[in-house]
Amino acid sequence: MKVAFVGLGVMGFPMAGYLAKAGHQVSVFNRSPEKAQRWAQTHAGKAFATIGEAAEGAELVALCVGNDDDVRQVVPQVLTTMASGGVIVDHTTTSAKVAREMAVMAAESGCWFVDAPVSGGQAGAESGQLTIMAGGDEIAYAKAEPVIGAYAKAVRRMGEVGTGQLTKMCNQIAIAGAVQGVAEALHFAKRAGLDSDGVLAAISRGSAQSWQMENRWATMSEGKFDFGFAVDWMRKDLGIALDEARSNGARIAATALIDQFYAEVQAMGGRRWDTSSLVARLERPQE
Repeated sequence: MKVAFVGLGVMGFPMAGYLAKAGHQVSVFNRSPEKAQRWAQTHAGKAFATIGEAAEGAELVALCVGNDDDVRQVVPQVLTTMASGGVIVDHTTTSAKVAREMAVMAAESGCWFVDAPVSGGQAGAESGQLTIMAGGDEIAYAKAEPVIGAYAKAVRRMGEVGTGQLTKMCNQIAIAGAVQGVAEALHFAKRAGLDSDGVLAAISRGSAQSWQMENRWATMSEGKFDFGFAVDWMRKDLGIALDEARSNGARIAATALIDQFYAEVQAMGGRRWDTSSLVARLERPQE
């Protein structure tokens, strides 16, 4: 299939690479042209100077950009040149509102829009093992699913446009709670004079087990946070979820509190630290 990929960050760069590896004809665009050129040199594909050129005649255009405003800027440019009947697949984590807006815009141009946020982080993107939750028309999803399966271990249609983003909000709410729980357990273990490695061995095979515990306990214990999903990104995602909760009446008080804990981490200079840095605010000296 003729495919375009817009946004070659830590996620988009390897995702687009898997599309090329799967045999698709891939064109790419990135705001930093040198990154697009580097991608083209690494993979079988072409880099273009504008979004419109990259999307020219594309049957599917994947987006992996920053936020709602970025999506609103990119989609109209894509629609000017992509193939009629083509599908825009947005992997950006955004509000459900913007997904619905873009679906209307795409339909007016004879195209489809699928919101398809991902979970799995940079490691999942690099290994082609992302989990993707999608929202969109069944016809559009049927066109997109075989293509995006190139970089996913699991893809599921959740319903109409917007439901993919709503499901991603559930994902981030659950992660925030899990990270805070692990941070407090580790902090408590240290204050109690326990061997943290021993605690991990004792509790990580029981009902306390989680991905966060298995993959972040050791680095949290060592105070290493210069990797992974940045605090700034998590606050963006939690802000989207909190806005939606205010609209639908969901009570997510713990999420709101953890969001403020992340604000404290930002104030400590941890804007680009991994989300597991919640433990850093617990370990800092008491004032």
